[in-house]
Amino acid sequence: MGAIDPATETEAKKEEKRAEVEKEEKKLKDTEVAERKDGAPRGEEEVVVVSVDPTVQTHSDSAMASRLQTQRGMPPIHVVMQHGTGPPAMPVPVPVPVGSTPPQVPLSTLNSRNYTNKISLFIFLLHFAAAALGVCFFVYKAIQGAVEPHTYRSERDKRLLQYWVPPIEAAVLLGIILAFSWQKAVRTWPEFMVSFILWASFGITMAAGVLLLCFSLPATAGLGVALILFSIGSGLYACWVTRRIAFTGKVFCQSMQPVSKFKGLNGPAYLMVGLGFFWMLLWCLAVIGALDFYYPPLTIIYLVLSLAWTAEVMRNVTNLTVSRVIALYYLRGMQCNTQFSFQRAISLNLGSACLGSLFVPSIEALRILARGLNLLEGEDEFMFSCAHCCLHVMESIFNYGNSWAFVHIAAYGKGFVAASISTWRQFQQQGMEELVDSDITSSVCFLTGVSSGALCVILSASWTFATYKHYTATVSLIAFYIGYLMTRIGMALPQACIACYYVCYAENPGSRLFDSTIPDRLEKIRTGREPLAPTPRFPHRITRT
Repeated sequence: MGAIDPATETEAKKEEKRAEVEKEEKKLKDTEVAERKDGAPRGEEEVVVVSVDPTVQTHSDSAMASRLQTQRGMPPIHVVMQHGTGPPAMPVPVPVPVGSTPPQVPLSTLNSRNYTNKISLFIFLLHFAAAALGVCFFVYKAIQGAVEPHTYRSERDKRLLQYWVPPIEAAVLLGIILAFSWQKAVRTWPEFMVSFILWASFGITMAAGVLLLCFSLPATAGLGVALILFSIGSGLYACWVTRRIAFTGKVFCQSMQPVSKFKGLNGPAYLMVGLGFFWMLLWCLAVIGALDFYYPPLTIIYLVLSLAWTAEVMRNVTNLTVSRVIALYYLRGMQCNTQFSFQRAISLNLGSACLGSLFVPSIEALRILARGLNLLEGEDEFMFSCAHCCLHVMESIFNYGNSWAFVHIAAYGKGFVAASISTWRQFQQQGMEELVDSDITSSVCFLTGVSSGALCVILSASWTFATYKHYTATVSLIAFYIGYLMTRIGMALPQACIACYYVCYAENPGSRLFDSTIPDRLEKIRTGREPLAPTPRFPHRITRT
């Protein structure tokens, strides 16, 4: 029996050690696979140190250590001993840069090709086709009646064409001049014009009301009293919002700054005002022809409502065009093409413009009513109940329909209701509800239209009273209506810029394109340094309980 060779024994021990190390290596690899399957984050840096007998050759040590090391992106270093497991990986927080912009909206969302509110679009197009055919037919009837020989109808139509139409057409011409003038003035002197419009509406409507009273006609006296009462109300409103005028002027100034960066942004507004001018010229002649049609009162009421809806759609087409250009500038820093935005407004988003044109004026009227009841409720139980009923109604209405929605309609191609919900939700998330609810920019634009209407009344009523005074009341009423609508179309541009300023700030308050105007105002409201009068959403009996 020979003794075992020492060299053979050493080789056997080395093989045994090597097999043990390979077994440990396999075990560690299995552990790593199990951790990854359990959801351990990849990309961390992990160094594994294994205890190895020092008798193993240095070359073998380095080779095995290199095989056992795995690269994973973050600390800490885990040390795993034989027959042991390492501690669980600790996540390391990733620093977020201050003032970083939110995730960008996909371009596919910004360039949505879907038509919005198709039912509303179909109803409007059907109505407009009927109105266009009716206007053409009634214009023909008016001309036919005027050329007939010596009949009662021909005498009446000739008298209307001679004494009724010229003052109305003059009001249309004055309306388009005022529409351009108001817009130019607001763009040039935004801060000054806020205070000027508030007090000018008081003075102009008062002057128009007094003029109609001086005519001493029953019909004109009623219109005069209505204008005087409105003038008193607008004067009280101007006193009530005195503390908001400075902030509103600053908002006008800041929101109008991007307009100069886009060539031709006024083009859609000028085009819509021009189309409105020619449509109203034909409309005035159509009213004469409607007098010879069946049920003249109903026919004229249809023409009046049709004109209101059509003018509102024209205004909101301008609103959507400007809103898309300005919103993409605020949200993505893009120089959007005005012509492309206008094409979207008259095609893909026209249905939302039609639906919003129906509901937004009604919503604004209900808002004024709710504010009035909120101020008058006092201690009377009935008025208290009515005020709170209106407040709950307004809560629902503002969630599903508001004038701020046109920004998201233009930018993201949403429907009117969906855009209303998303914009108001953003205001809620940023704590801006009270700020936007107390905003008076829409009131300023409304009073601009009223001032233009009153100026048209002064011109047309004076002309008619001097030529054929029996038409003074109807001419005054239609002149006010036309002047108001024309100016509202022209003022769509500044109103759209202001809406984009608020909505885009709520979506991305950290943008460098916004200054401290809104944050400072919000801070004053939260700290009580800027007390606001109660509004429908924030009555004092609810917010303090």
